[in-house]
Amino acid sequence: MIFGSDLKHRTLSALVLIPVVLVTAYLGGVAFAVLWTAAGIAILFEWAGLARLSRRSAFLAIGGAVLVGGGILVAAGEPSYAFSLVALGAAACTLAVPRQSAWAMSGVLVAASAALPVVALRGATPLGLTAVLFLCTVVWATDILAYFTGRALGGAKLWPRVSPNKTWSGAVGGTLAAMAGGVLVGSLAGLPSLVPLAGLALVLSIAAQLGDLAESAVKRLFGVKDASRLIPGHGGLLDRLDGFAAASLVAVAIAMFRTAADPAAGLLVW
Repeated sequence: MIFGSDLKHRTLSALVLIPVVLVTAYLGGVAFAVLWTAAGIAILFEWAGLARLSRRSAFLAIGGAVLVGGGILVAAGEPSYAFSLVALGAAACTLAVPRQSAWAMSGVLVAASAALPVVALRGATPLGLTAVLFLCTVVWATDILAYFTGRALGGAKLWPRVSPNKTWSGAVGGTLAAMAGGVLVGSLAGLPSLVPLAGLALVLSIAAQLGDLAESAVKRLFGVKDASRLIPGHGGLLDRLDGFAAASLVAVAIAMFRTAADPAAGLLVW
């Protein structure tokens, strides 16, 4: 069998999750911020179980407060304050969970990376919706085409000790699809410069794949297959958003470096 037995479950899950993301992205505002804050909190729970944190209640209390406060700040147009709050929360976790401080701090940073950057990119402008669609297209194209290309072509493994199913052919196929998808979104949106968007899609696709590999390494370290069983065919939200978290964090860093007052413009207008 060329494609995995979990393909049916993956497809059904995607048919449920993708419309939810797209509808809330269109609505923006509170609905979008609440969705992603809830996703971040779910990832906190998954991380606590994955890393087997001993002081789970303290970790969840700090992480939850950071995500809720950060979500409010980002939705209010103050992403720099939100990211400062995340840094403070991560530092607080090192005191609250001293014996596992690195893992507790990492959990807050991972959950915040999955939840807050995409809300900052959405903002309250029409260009914010385009920025979210661009980011989602890049990450989803990377994930989907890497899966199908890798299964169809096979070849040398990307990092067999960490993720034995991933291949170089899949990585290249996913990256090329991400570049094509990013350019397509830019073209349909009437953005003035498409070549820089292709380069941006390349960077974000690589970031997404590195995020996926990093989570695989963590799971292998703790001897688990999935972060949880929340999503049929995908495991947990962390399994689904590992690459997205890395790509969205890189995207918002680039965007705010270029145009801090309007992250969407900073990402897309070159």
